[in-house]
Amino acid sequence: MTVTTVHQPTHREALWELEAAFDRGDLITVFGHCTVEYDGRAASSLGLGRRLLLLKPDGTALVHTDEQQQPVNWQPPGSEHHAAVRDGRLRVRSVRSSPDETLDVRFETVEQLSAMAVSGRRDLSVTGSEADLRNALLDQPDAIEAGFEPLATERPTDVGPIDLFGRDSEGRPVVVELKRRRVGPSAASQLQRYVEAIRREEGDDADVRGLLIAPSVTDRARRLLAEAGLEFAAVEPPSSDSDAGDADAADATDANDDSVAAAGDDASGPSAAEPANDE
Repeated sequence: MTVTTVHQPTHREALWELEAAFDRGDLITVFGHCTVEYDGRAASSLGLGRRLLLLKPDGTALVHTDEQQQPVNWQPPGSEHHAAVRDGRLRVRSVRSSPDETLDVRFETVEQLSAMAVSGRRDLSVTGSEADLRNALLDQPDAIEAGFEPLATERPTDVGPIDLFGRDSEGRPVVVELKRRRVGPSAASQLQRYVEAIRREEGDDADVRGLLIAPSVTDRARRLLAEAGLEFAAVEPPSSDSDAGDADAADATDANDDSVAAAGDDASGPSAAEPANDE
């Protein structure tokens, strides 16, 4: 299991770690001095105190203290996590749209932040990695769109490396961000930062396109993409080699079974040594 832990990060460092963890779909814990506010069907607030914030990839958010097993505040699965640095504090929000509810946790200081890839989800089915997806698109760039020409992978920019960079049939720069699983608003924001970085390099008037490729996106991510003039294409990562091997083995087994069945059919027919019944 991959675990990333930072101790006493600055607010900006914590923000970077959170955004990366959101994109990976990690389970996240943040411990530090914070205030907590809830606004929704009711309203509540907690003053400054040392608390543990737990963020799950399914949208669940839990705020724990050092007492009892139940969280003091929480949001259910299906909520969306957001992070920002505002007014000298790290702000982490969990937002639910139906009904409208917001859990707002503001950290004065962060003592520890951990992000970890979890397993054992009952509905988890991952058949390929981002590298598999990238390689498949490099082999068949027309799968992105007709006339797309890939120029670089992991292309460096002042805000980080771009997964796949190329130009379309009209010569316009295209920034392609690849994700192996369903993603939320943070992926749209990440793509927008890359597009803006390329626009700074090419010139403010450059027509730079941004394309997010993932199996699916949340409704909010889709809205953010549309508002920023960015694009989305739904693509599943290809099957892993082991899956392909299993499939080949299954095909071979089916073929063998067909051969046996065919031989059996021939054996059960009239023997050449026995005349067919003409009656």
